[in-house]
Amino acid sequence: MTDQLHDTTFRGFASDNYSGVHPEVLDAIAQANGGHQVAYGEDQYTERLQHVFAGHFGEDAQAFPVFNGTGANVTGLQSMLPRWGAVVAATTAHINTDEGGAPERVAGIKILGVPTPNGKLTPELIDREAWGWGDEHRAQPLVVSITQTTELGTRYSIEEIRAIADHAHSLGMRVHLDGARLSNAAAALDAPLRAFTTDAGVDVVSVGGTKNGALGAEAIVVLNPAASEGLTFLRKLNMQLASKMRFVSAQLIALYEGDLWLRSASHANAMAKRLRDGLEAGIAAGGLPGLSFTQPTESNGVFAALPAGVADRLRDRGFRFYDWDAARGEVRWMCSFDTSEDDIDAFVAGIGEELERA
Repeated sequence: MTDQLHDTTFRGFASDNYSGVHPEVLDAIAQANGGHQVAYGEDQYTERLQHVFAGHFGEDAQAFPVFNGTGANVTGLQSMLPRWGAVVAATTAHINTDEGGAPERVAGIKILGVPTPNGKLTPELIDREAWGWGDEHRAQPLVVSITQTTELGTRYSIEEIRAIADHAHSLGMRVHLDGARLSNAAAALDAPLRAFTTDAGVDVVSVGGTKNGALGAEAIVVLNPAASEGLTFLRKLNMQLASKMRFVSAQLIALYEGDLWLRSASHANAMAKRLRDGLEAGIAAGGLPGLSFTQPTESNGVFAALPAGVADRLRDRGFRFYDWDAARGEVRWMCSFDTSEDDIDAFVAGIGEELERA
């Protein structure tokens, strides 16, 4: 193919999944090519990845590369639960709202959703659904699943995760962490990955790569071997076992062996902060009528509310982003590893112009 099918200069704010592949990841895929390697994870790259993740999460960590985040969450949770088990999660959790019912339909897991104001669970909120053990009429709540950073762009502190893990373990429950944006959380917390996972008491974590510059690479990482079983079989059963796994593992090595994961996530976070700061400066100067923020900006996403019609006019001008809650005029603006300062400044200017029109 000789024709470019899209404008390679265009970047929007709809999702960090919209971004391309980081050049260093592409180079890693190319370097992994050539010759033969044993299939289904018995290759040198997947072996190397075990050491890379052990360096981040501890020597007991066991990594299972998979294709996507839904596969990581569904398969990881399935390994943590018996057939009668249930998962306590925020109602906004990806496993509850954005995975097409896969946890329930594929894994047979009941999700017990808890409403939260900011996408974050607390021990007290967990207790709203953590009850009924031994009652044969109730799916047994045996896992707590949290997202870091959350679907609302907020982040847990190390202490908050530790409190959740301590509380869950005291109830005989296990803790799963959906880390699709784990790198953004670490960058925002200025903490190593293990500080808010292994050391905080998390049992199993889904480690993200795709939202941070990978082509399609995630991993289930078991931090507590006693909390998970059967992943060798479940990964195949759930169609997440890559035959040419070296290319999945090579992407994760490129991200996590050095500091690419942190550089990319830090940049995305910084661009979100630049967007928020630019808009707040406009508000402070007496402009941007009708704009308000609905969540704190703690990672690479900005959540805001706009007057009626403004979001559509911005999209008509070529700015791409999603409505989060159209009934409230709430929108989500996501930044990526390749978002530029010029992208942000042009967007801030466009928002200002459309709000003045409104």
